[in-house]
Amino acid sequence: MTFALTSSGALGINSTALICNFKTTGSCIKMQLLEPFIFLSTTLMAAHKTTLCLVLLAACLAAATGGKLSPEYYSSTCPGAPAIVQAGVVAALKNETRMGASLLRLHFHDCFVNDDNATFVGEKTASPNNKSIRGYEVIDKIKGQVEKECPGVVSCADILALAARDSVVYLGGPSWEVSLGRRDSLNASKEAAEVSLPEPTFNLSDLAVNFWAQGLSFRDMVALSGAHTIGMARCTTFRDHIYNDSDIEPSFARSLQQFCPPRGHDDVLAPLDLRTPAQFDNSYYVNLVNYKGLLHSDQELFHGDSADPIVRNYADEPAVFLDDFAKGMIKMGEIKPLTGSAGEIRKFCGKVN
Repeated sequence: MTFALTSSGALGINSTALICNFKTTGSCIKMQLLEPFIFLSTTLMAAHKTTLCLVLLAACLAAATGGKLSPEYYSSTCPGAPAIVQAGVVAALKNETRMGASLLRLHFHDCFVNDDNATFVGEKTASPNNKSIRGYEVIDKIKGQVEKECPGVVSCADILALAARDSVVYLGGPSWEVSLGRRDSLNASKEAAEVSLPEPTFNLSDLAVNFWAQGLSFRDMVALSGAHTIGMARCTTFRDHIYNDSDIEPSFARSLQQFCPPRGHDDVLAPLDLRTPAQFDNSYYVNLVNYKGLLHSDQELFHGDSADPIVRNYADEPAVFLDDFAKGMIKMGEIKPLTGSAGEIRKFCGKVN
């Protein structure tokens, strides 16, 4: 399937498009659009007839849904929802601090509202998430409490967005205004998740393209990677980095090799931030400057390349990182939400109605 993504969200003059053909070449190229008619006639039609259909379908859906996110979306229909979510998050994190990172990751991947049920396989079992994504039971519990207060009103997607923000705040990180009004999906795609979710083996260009495809800038990518200042990772995700990469501090690598052998013990955990694993701060970037990033993809951010100045800035100026992270989360929360009459409000987050 071939499709086009544009930086402006529309196929207009002087916009930049990412043209992808996953059916044949499996690659993407950037193209500056100088003339909409030329673009449609030479690129879309030549690439694949379904491309034009996809573009037109996207335009129709945008016109049909037309809803806008707003922090006040539930002010009259379920004003107590944010407080219920916050109380549920605080209770969960008091029981297990690590759950904050899990809830943040759920929102980052937006995989809970595209979950597995009896009729389809969703993002939960995609390779970047398999055996590592968690927190569903917390969202289920919060959803049940919200449903008692306001049945059929608040989406799982919005609960997840609020829970991510509240988790970061509880662990000492920044707050931001969460716009609400998302609806839940009617399907999920394991294949799309395999392509879209960032992998721990990604290099810097892989990460940049991955975030750019979602409308996020290079700086957004570096800032949002700071979510790895909390949470844990499995041995299988960092094994290759600690045994085969050269951009890792030797004593740090040896300390990890003591419990993550070349084979086996795949599920043994290590903190993504060895300095302050339960505190949301800028230590992640301090680790990178000292070549103590746990994942290959982490250390790629400080690897003698274009991300280095941003990483140094965040390591030296924690307030700059926290402000950029909050801005990045706001942008990420507005990526292609279902609104209006699209999708549904799920009764149970783990399955469609």
